[in-house]
Amino acid sequence: MRELAQIWQTACVNFRRWKKNPKVIMAFLLAFVVCFLLSDKILSFSDRQETVLQLFEPFIWTFGDANSVLIMSLLLLLLFADIPNTGNEVPLFLVRTNRRVWILGQILYIVMATFLFVLFVLISTCVLCASKAYPANIWSKTAAILGYSDIGRRIAIPAFLKVLELSFPYQCMLHIFGLMLGYSIFMSGIILYLNLRKDNGGMIGGIIFSGIGFVLNPELISQWFKLGPEKQRLANIAFGWMSPLNHATYYMHNFGYDNLPKLWVSYVFFFVGSVIVFSLSVHRMRTYSFNFTGTMRR
Repeated sequence: MRELAQIWQTACVNFRRWKKNPKVIMAFLLAFVVCFLLSDKILSFSDRQETVLQLFEPFIWTFGDANSVLIMSLLLLLLFADIPNTGNEVPLFLVRTNRRVWILGQILYIVMATFLFVLFVLISTCVLCASKAYPANIWSKTAAILGYSDIGRRIAIPAFLKVLELSFPYQCMLHIFGLMLGYSIFMSGIILYLNLRKDNGGMIGGIIFSGIGFVLNPELISQWFKLGPEKQRLANIAFGWMSPLNHATYYMHNFGYDNLPKLWVSYVFFFVGSVIVFSLSVHRMRTYSFNFTGTMRR
């Protein structure tokens, strides 16, 4: 119990750095701006059709798309650029606890901070549409128009029909939130581990990780290589299993129509991946050399 309390205290110290921290403020401000820009198509369409929205539909239609998840996850590079935080209080923590407790505190901070960040994104989309939205767990007329016509595809809103037919807004929102959270925690864990390996290695690794998700896009691959319908279907299935970003995309899952991964498979994928990178970080901490400002390298 004493170690658990120390892990919690270590995580809380990181949150105290959020006060007047320009990088943290910028990350959340940019997240709100991105939410506004990405959901504007949906809100504008609703205005033109003179229809209302279900409260979570802007979040669902916006972050049910891989590109939107990718853009938002890149802001984590700004939020966790200097993770692990080695402030002036760290030598005291290391004397009073040990390296394992300290790094576990950093991991707890990453998980909690990522959860708060994704929750902020969800709340932001709800706030933006609050004046024209209702909370009932039923799809809106706007969603029906987008899903049962070609309008959604023409204005680049991923209102996929199988989402409407096989789920309800609250269920769909929770899955998209969970997938986005799992992807973000996995990416944040990679940033932590690579920063422990080499200064600023996390930034490079995070960009590469995001780039892999962008490249392994079935639609992009099909355009590059001009694949036929059958090869497009096979590419969709292959990259749906291979790409972490596709695992974070709601419609890239098996709803009884194809051989894409099921939702629980993606949750296991992100959980196992996060456990692996966090375990590697704990192992790396045994030989990690701290560099405190104004002190000798230890």
